[in-house]
Amino acid sequence: MPNTVRLHRVIATKPEKVYRAFLEPDAVASWLPPFGFLCTVHELEPEVGGKHRMSFRNFTTGNGHSFGGEYKELVPGRRLVYTDRFDDPNLPGEMTVTVELKAVSVGTEMSIVQEGVPDVIPLEACYLGWQESLRKLAKLVEPEINQ
Repeated sequence: MPNTVRLHRVIATKPEKVYRAFLEPDAVASWLPPFGFLCTVHELEPEVGGKHRMSFRNFTTGNGHSFGGEYKELVPGRRLVYTDRFDDPNLPGEMTVTVELKAVSVGTEMSIVQEGVPDVIPLEACYLGWQESLRKLAKLVEPEINQ
């Protein structure tokens, strides 16, 4: 039975900046892969019905995996819903990721729900990967460089 991951963070920047980090190819490639992985974004069409496709490569082994999906809902600065499906037939099913963003006094409250994680992926590994990715996301979006 597929699993669900739920995450919550407060990030010290505006929701619009966090939202943009989910939709710009270079930004996604910089923060989404967990530590030790590189990301190549092959396609990213940030519109409802638009597709995204990318690959993660393990820097140590060189092995990788590809996945892609579709944007289901995009509300600028507030909400993203998209699907992911691995190319590997051993990782079946479609996952749905819902990202909620809310302006708070110190920045952005962010809630992420990833549903449909294949049974083959240990849930704790999925949590660890997301935690690493969200640390990288904060390092990208929190600095306010106005030059």
